[in-house]
Formats: sequence, C-alpha cells, structure tokens
Amino acid sequence: MATSFSFSPSLSLNTLSRNTLFFTKTIPFSRSSFLPRSLSKSLISISTRRCTFTVRAQSQNGADAVATHYDFDLFTIGAGSGGVRAARFAANNGASVAICELPFSTVSSETTGGVGGTCVIRGCVPKKLLVYASKFAHEFEESNGFGWRYGSEPKHDWSSLIANKNAELQRLTGIYKNILNNAGVKLIEGHGKIIDSHTVDVNGKQYSAKHILVAVGGRPFIPDIPGKEYAIDSDIALDLPSKPGKIAIVGGGYIALEFAGIFNGLQSEVHVFIRQKKVLRGFDEEIRDFITEQMSLRGIEFHNEESPQAITKSADGTFSLKTNKGTVDGFSHIMFATGRRPNTKNLGLETAGVKLAKDGAIEVDEYSQTSVPSIWAVGDVTNRINLTPVALMEGGALVKTLFQDNPTKPDYRAVPSAVFSQPPIGQVGLTEEQAVQQYGDIDIFTANFRPLKATLSGLPDRAFMKLLVSAKTNQVVGLHMCGEDAPEIIQGFAIAIKAGLTKAEFDATVGVHPSAAEEFVTMRTPTRKIRKSQSSEGKSGSDVKAAAGV
Repeated sequence: MATSFSFSPSLSLNTLSRNTLFFTKTIPFSRSSFLPRSLSKSLISISTRRCTFTVRAQSQNGADAVATHYDFDLFTIGAGSGGVRAARFAANNGASVAICELPFSTVSSETTGGVGGTCVIRGCVPKKLLVYASKFAHEFEESNGFGWRYGSEPKHDWSSLIANKNAELQRLTGIYKNILNNAGVKLIEGHGKIIDSHTVDVNGKQYSAKHILVAVGGRPFIPDIPGKEYAIDSDIALDLPSKPGKIAIVGGGYIALEFAGIFNGLQSEVHVFIRQKKVLRGFDEEIRDFITEQMSLRGIEFHNEESPQAITKSADGTFSLKTNKGTVDGFSHIMFATGRRPNTKNLGLETAGVKLAKDGAIEVDEYSQTSVPSIWAVGDVTNRINLTPVALMEGGALVKTLFQDNPTKPDYRAVPSAVFSQPPIGQVGLTEEQAVQQYGDIDIFTANFRPLKATLSGLPDRAFMKLLVSAKTNQVVGLHMCGEDAPEIIQGFAIAIKAGLTKAEFDATVGVHPSAAEEFVTMRTPTRKIRKSQSSEGKSGSDVKAAAGV
C-alpha cells in the first residue's frame, strides 16, 4: 500500500479547515510539486515529465474513499490573457494542462469567443488599432503649420481599416494557439461547464482535473430600456460594416471616451451622454476636467447628467435617444458603453458551490481561490482590477501558488493604467482625493502647458501633468498625465512610484529635453499644499510654461 500523508493545497492560505487531501501517487520532482522539499525524496518516486494525481478524500468516519484519477492537473476555462498565461506557465512547470475556449468571432456571444480573449479580439488591440487610424485626421491638421500641403482632402476607407484589423486579429489568435501548443497545453474548442469541484464538461465530454481555473472575462452590458435592440456595444462598434455618420455614446467611462475619440477622429459627429456631472468616475478630478475640455475643443459634444430612457427608430432609419432632459434625433448609431459584467452565466458555478457577488463576479481570496478549494479564478471574471496586465499578473501568481510551492498573492500596489482617449491619459498611484484621505498632508505639483508641437500647428492642444507628494515622507504617491504619449510616459514613471521614490529623487533626475516627460522631474514649486488643519495653502494658478524648457 502506498504511503499517504495529510496535505492541503492551500496550506499557507489558512484553509486547512476547508480541505484535507491525501496524495498517494507519483509526482514529478520539480517546483510544480506541492510537497515540502524535506519530504520529496523520501515519499515520492520520481517521474521524468508529468505528474498524475491520485487523491483519497477523507470520509467522515476516517475511512478512505475510492481513489480518483484526474485527466489533468489544471483545466482552464477561458483562453484570454489570464487563462493563457496560467495554462502556459503551469505546463512549463511540468503540469498537465488543458484549456477550453469558444470558436473565434469578433463579436462575443454565448456560443462565440476565440483564443486570445477580449483584449486580443475585441478590446485593447483592435481598439488601439482604430485609435491609430483616427489620429491621422488630427495629424493632417497639425501638419499644415509645418509646411505640408495637400492637393485634395484625405479620405478614409472604413472597409479597408476593418478588413486589415480583422486580418491582424486572426494572426494574433494563431500566435496564441501556437504558444499553447508549444507549451504542451491541450486546447479544446467549445463551451466549458463545471459539473463538480473536479469535473468540466465541454460539448458533452467530461474531463477531470485536480484544479479548475475560471478565466472567462466579462462582456458588455446594455441596460434594459425600450428600444435597447437598436443599440450597439463595444464589440459591435469595433466591427461595423460602415462608419457612423452621427453617433450617440452612452457612458462616461474610459471605453466611452476612447470610442468618442475614435469616431470623432474619423469625422463622425459624436455626442456623449453621461449620467453624472463628469466623465471618468474614480479618476483624479483635475484630469476629469481637463480631458472634457480638450475633447470638447475637438468637436465632441457632452451631455452631462442625462440618463437614457428609450431609443426609437424613425422612418428614415435614424435613431432618437430620449433622456431625462429631452430627445436628440438623427443618430445613425447609438452605442452603450455602460460597463461590463463578469461572464459567469451557464458555467455551473452555483451548482459546484462557487460563491458569486451580486454583480455575478466570482468571489476569491487573496490567492484567487474560490469558496470551492479546487476551483480558482483570475481576470475580469473576479471584478478586481479589470486590466489585461493585471489578469496576467494574477495568472502568474496562481501558478506560483499551485505549481511552484510558493503561495503568492497578486500585488495590486501602484498598478498603472491608461485611457486611449484623444488626448490620452496615463496614471499611477493615488488620486488627489485618495492621497488626502490616506496621508492627510499633501503637496501638489501641476503643469498645464502648450506642447512644443502646438506652437507651430496652431491648434489649441495642451498637456496637463500632476504629482502628488506626501508632505511627511516626501514620497511621490500619485502621478497623472493627460497629453500626447501619456501612456508611454507613465509606464516608465510607474517603476519609480512602485519603488517608492521621493520628490527629491525625482528632482535629482536629469530630464530629457525637449520632451513633455521632463516636466515630471522639473516641477519645483507646489501649486498648492493641503494640510489636515486647513483645506489648502499656497494656492496658485495653473503652471503655464513655455515649451522652450525655461
């Protein structure tokens, strides 16, 4: 009879009371093993490649149940960013891994998806490609001040853009499939549904797994109002057969602003309807004001504090949007960018005992473990920080926890993010409001200036930059920018914020001239200071600087 011993895969997760397993089978001698290194040589017979688990569940009367053989060490449902990362890394650590995903489509549904997930197929990548396309109109206008002349007005071919975009998505999907194949991950096409804590059904065939990972992401949400069948979401907006003539975008988040910039740049008439007073709830207040001003100057019309109530279709085929303040007519398209919801329907989660939040998100602990010890979840389906790089981080941390004997929590400190609006936004760390709440005494440095490029283009483009510094420790706790190349600039400064650098260390850094980025290391005088004893002191106007670097 094989040697057996008590062990919980969540030993360091304080879940011993939830789960006690007995391992009695061959496991590879590698970091993928859960076994303590001191026991690995004496209790394990070494395998050369992969591990096969046989688990005996402890019954209430102390007797061992019938041993169960698992087809895979890890079965992942969803081949988006987080799922692919976890599956690939687990396989590289010697685990046997399978992953299932729905057939490819540019528009997601109950029956379609695609390897690569939202980011690659209907999110970050295609959106950024359309952002590039839309920026040319502004650049053509800028070029006049630099001596460029055109014999005729440039024209845009929407169908060519969409065809080229879709060809690139197909190429990227193929790359993701190759990545999985090269790692030894078995890719199964179809809808995955959890049958129990160790079983997944895909198109009628069942697979058993030691661990199940749910990484199915989220899907766009359109509120239930009369005429909602006439609305489009972000999936459809990326794959329209023709460019909108006049479009209403309902929503004030980053997706709404990004699409507003896209269609505005491609010469559509754009109206943005938001329920609140300002766009980008949760962002720094000065950034919220600045981006609204800049986008308005480019011709986008904002309708603040207007909630959609109904959509109607006219005889001429155009649409009208009724809000609490009135009705706007003549839209060729009405797009809702009112948020995304975790894609947890029809997965069998409730039957398996997995707890869900009110919004449908899977509830997980700090290690991405659900209420069922053998089921885990990462990415947007958990509704923590819904960003592709965060899903990648969570997937990587999970593999360390499960297959490297190194329980690891995802690190959500100083996660940078960007809004690919026009102009774009980059941020890392705390907003001013958060900094005041957390630290009390804050020094605020801002720069609001006309970039060098705008001095010849003649356009009203400006850039805004902001540093938040703890007055007690001199640590830079927040950094924000709205202006050209903001996402690229923020990525570099995110390292400094993550490392906890001080304002003195920023000041000691030599700037790159002439650049907008150098402003972050040349701000010397606080725009204002906030102290617990008073709301602010030393308040001054906007720090307007010439582009010559004075």
